[in-house]
Amino acid sequence: MLEQVTMALYSLLLACVLALGSPYWLWRAARGGAGWTASLAARLGRVPHELLAAVAGRQVVWVHAVSVGEVLAAAQLVARLEQALGDGWSIVVSTTTPTGQALARQRFAANKDSGSANAGRVFYYPLDFAWAVRAYLRALKPKMLVLMESELWPRMLVECGRAGIPAVVANARVSDRSFARGMRVWGVWSSLLRRVSLFLAQSEEDARRLVAMGADDRAVRVVGNLKYDAAEPARSEIVQRLDMLRGGKRIVIAGSTLEGEELMLLSAWAKAQQTLPNVLLVIAPRHPQRFQDIAKLIGANGYATVLASHLPGVQGEIGGGSVVLLNTIGDLAAAYQIADIAFVGGSLVPRGGHNPLEPARFGVPVLIGSSYENFRDIVGKMQEADGIRIVSGGEELQAAIVKLLQDEAVAHAIGERGRQVFEQQQGATARTVAALVELMNVRVTITGSGVVQ
Repeated sequence: MLEQVTMALYSLLLACVLALGSPYWLWRAARGGAGWTASLAARLGRVPHELLAAVAGRQVVWVHAVSVGEVLAAAQLVARLEQALGDGWSIVVSTTTPTGQALARQRFAANKDSGSANAGRVFYYPLDFAWAVRAYLRALKPKMLVLMESELWPRMLVECGRAGIPAVVANARVSDRSFARGMRVWGVWSSLLRRVSLFLAQSEEDARRLVAMGADDRAVRVVGNLKYDAAEPARSEIVQRLDMLRGGKRIVIAGSTLEGEELMLLSAWAKAQQTLPNVLLVIAPRHPQRFQDIAKLIGANGYATVLASHLPGVQGEIGGGSVVLLNTIGDLAAAYQIADIAFVGGSLVPRGGHNPLEPARFGVPVLIGSSYENFRDIVGKMQEADGIRIVSGGEELQAAIVKLLQDEAVAHAIGERGRQVFEQQQGATARTVAALVELMNVRVTITGSGVVQ
């Protein structure tokens, strides 16, 4: 009875939020055309025909990856799980954000080797209403729901429980903010966590926090971080052109930046330019809707702005002191391969930071701000190995950039130690796949290097 009342109140609150936001949804539908209207219909429970075709006659595992970071973490997991399960299975992938959807379609739906059966397997996660959730569960009949990292929706977990579908959180992590919030509402949060069949945690600290918040300790297992196993990205045309047009200049890439950080970067860059005039700065904002604003900001600060999307048509070298705006989706991870220094954003502002492993895997020396709590375990390991540098503001960022560009031996040593941390921590994907197939009671053989049927 208590659960029914709680879920009714939750659904009412969610409906109020949707009603209040309806002018925005109508505006977006008017601007976005048929494609955006179709995606909204899918979120409201209209299962896409392409998705139905992708799962026809197959057993299904549903993987939900909220946005870009989760999609990248899920890429190897999906590939290894497909290899383990073999024919007769379909792994479908949902996302919440448009950027996550675009990248997921590149990684999972547009793969020329995946076959036509996979063309429609990427879709938008439904809104957490009973009718929408049930529509997808009835259509897909998944043998398992795999949620990436920290995405827990009450109605989905309730409906999976009623349908006997195990829900697993892979690459599970608990940020400082989520932990504090969860402990404040322990009674409600603990009942939600106990609806999860298995948590596959990134670290011992994440596991401890999950149990403290109310998860059953028998359902929590530490397997490591899937992001250590991410496949090396192929160089896109954009990255190849940037490497060609740099003309031997060194490159500093500021990746996944958030509002407020670009101004600090440009201020630091102005000072760095006095010492190092023949270096390029590449800024890759986290959110595509900010591309235009950042382009204006770069110009307002007196820099020649080069849009990455225009690089295929650029003739001649990019001038020293220019700022390249990486205004494309899915190119940042590959662009780190050609960087001499990487700054990982979301960390000079109090947002918890982003993944320093993306540049570290290439031996690139990494700088990150003091707000890195979302990746505390990873940063901690890199600090122990002296494979990363923490900067607390624009002045420290500027000083660190200049020092690393001037002392290539120090920069190389930091980058190599970061790469070693990345390599030493691999193996989480195989352990995760083993746990998933064990829970589904599927007969496969797990090898040290991967997964085979």
